[in-house]
Amino acid sequence: MSVGAPELLIEAESAAEAAIDSAAAEIEARSPLELFWRRFRADRVAVVSLGVILALILVAIIAPLIVTLVGAPGPNTQNTGALDQFGTPTGPSKNALWPFIVVLAGVVLAIAASALPGPRLRRRVRLALAVLAALLAIVLAAAFWPGAKHLFGVDPLGRDVFARVLYGARVSLLVAFVATGISMVVGVTLGMVAGYFRGAVDMAISRLIDVLLAFPILMLALGVAAACSLGHGCLGGVLKPGLVVVIFVIAFVNWTYIARIVRGQVLSLREKEFVEASRSLGASNLRIIFKEILPNLVAPIIVYATLIIPQNILFEAALSFLGAGVQPPTASWGAMLADATSSFNTAWWYMVFPGAALLITVLAFNLVGDGLQDALHPKAASS
Repeated sequence: MSVGAPELLIEAESAAEAAIDSAAAEIEARSPLELFWRRFRADRVAVVSLGVILALILVAIIAPLIVTLVGAPGPNTQNTGALDQFGTPTGPSKNALWPFIVVLAGVVLAIAASALPGPRLRRRVRLALAVLAALLAIVLAAAFWPGAKHLFGVDPLGRDVFARVLYGARVSLLVAFVATGISMVVGVTLGMVAGYFRGAVDMAISRLIDVLLAFPILMLALGVAAACSLGHGCLGGVLKPGLVVVIFVIAFVNWTYIARIVRGQVLSLREKEFVEASRSLGASNLRIIFKEILPNLVAPIIVYATLIIPQNILFEAALSFLGAGVQPPTASWGAMLADATSSFNTAWWYMVFPGAALLITVLAFNLVGDGLQDALHPKAASS
């Protein structure tokens, strides 16, 4: 039996209903994109890795401007005056590496700040360390870089390693994104067709995938590069040793993996109620595939794309290392590592800097891919 004035009871019930309605409206107002961003933002490692990737893309785009600002020569400019009296390359300029050392020290100290008690204190210390490291790095760069001619030293031909590392980022990212894009378009399309129509269509596409997966990609690239290096190239001069061959070989094989993943997803989705409803309403097969099924494949496509990009970067580096990829004098991290093997004892910087750039780039893409997978599939991550 309730006590109290009826007006008070009515007001309490109205307040409770209003609170429930506002909470429900708050929950409903969050779109799937907002929920995804909240989960992704909680992964600090993935967020930092995404920042590294965006910075790398920006550096690759404005590489000529950066090279000009630091006073470095072009990536293909040979300067025999930069070699010593014995004809061996000289190392990084004096004090030129201090800005990079300060930034690295700031990152290490920010990671170590995780041991501090209290989340508010950790955030403040990390922010202070980041601002301090950035300002100190800028001051040191302004003090040392204008008078430095070769920040990362030179190679055995007298070419500036700093400029070649920056321009090598252009090549790696271009090959990775273009080859991944082609692989995604071909793989998603054929995978959806195979999974939706099944039968003879599925068997033909699946057997084609099996045949292509039997090709050793490195041997295929070496064979194509060797065959297309004679005369005017292959396919009327379309294929010649260089970027085109690298992109062609990577896309030629890599679309098979995404096609298998998409085929398995479509085999399950085609039996769902919303597909049956669209079919009963008279929707065509193309409309069902691209309007009903494809939107439900966005999550696995994004995750796999972020995981295959670093793999393609490594493929490009491996092909250039073996001489079947980017041809000289174009700067490539893999080709720089190949050239540095014979002079590592006397010119360590020629291998360390392109190797570090390759390591950081691949690691950042892998960490972002893991973060995206956890954010798009939170149940799988929690289990």
